Amino acid sequence: MPTEKKLRQNELLFPNNKFQMGLLFEKIKLALQKRTGIAQQKKCHAMWVAKGYRKKPKVTFILQSHNKSLQICHVLPKLRQYEDSEIIVIDDGSMPEHTRRLVAALTGTNEFLLRANDLFENVTYDKAIRLANGQYVALMQDDDDFDGIDWVERAVSLFKLHPDMVILGGKSGLELEFVAERQWAHGGSSQAVGDFCFVTAVNRAPMWLNRNLFKRHLRHINFNFAPFQFDDYELCARAWLSGLKVGWYNAGFHSLTAGGMRLYNNEFTREQSERNGRLLYNMYVDRQEELRKRVGLAAQSKD
Repeated sequence: MPTEKKLRQNELLFPNNKFQMGLLFEKIKLALQKRTGIAQQKKCHAMWVAKGYRKKPKVTFILQSHNKSLQICHVLPKLRQYEDSEIIVIDDGSMPEHTRRLVAALTGTNEFLLRANDLFENVTYDKAIRLANGQYVALMQDDDDFDGIDWVERAVSLFKLHPDMVILGGKSGLELEFVAERQWAHGGSSQAVGDFCFVTAVNRAPMWLNRNLFKRHLRHINFNFAPFQFDDYELCARAWLSGLKVGWYNAGFHSLTAGGMRLYNNEFTREQSERNGRLLYNMYVDRQEELRKRVGLAAQSKD
């Protein structure tokens, strides 16, 4: 009779054996259910209709998360207060306990979990936007917190007021600074004035998108900036140069906990900032005056 040690060694040497045995039992169980007509749950069209799925919600909330399931569970009840919405949580490379918690928490009909393997936000946000059905999409992070849903209603009203605005930021509204000595660009001085204004660039989060304008004119988050850092600035510059507008408003967000980038990726963030800052500079240094003129004209038209 094989010892426990031997059994463990066999599992390591032949990992498919356990899987194949489980698959065999599953096939037998399903065959019996089919033959006997006994199923775990009988389903019908009326049950599906009763779920109340919204095909075209007003808003899609997309939350990027890495090992922050408790923080996501904290904000879910608040997001659900805005009923005409769907929620997509990106679980990007989290430990299994966090994935299990999110699976248990996302119980709504219009609530979805997108699992990725530590791909970071450039890739995962872009992927999730393509799954979204909301007219307006809010890109959020797992350390965001807020009170109530006034920030949602305010964003929707601003998009209606400015139909050519494709991006609306609720964190920082910045100019883009081009540093010739370093051949490097980054988010510079604040341009945020009052409770709403047009700005050169915004960063996450929240970062709102008019999904139809995004799909028609911008199409994607620039993969050249993957896996993260400054792709939000590039998207804003591209929006202005495509004849669209970028706005800022005070969403009133505050940080629930330290962000994942600061916790896990300090050196990686510095590396990406240096790399992508040079990329941003090379892409737009020759068009910085055009950017300033477009933002200035938009600000004058608002006034």
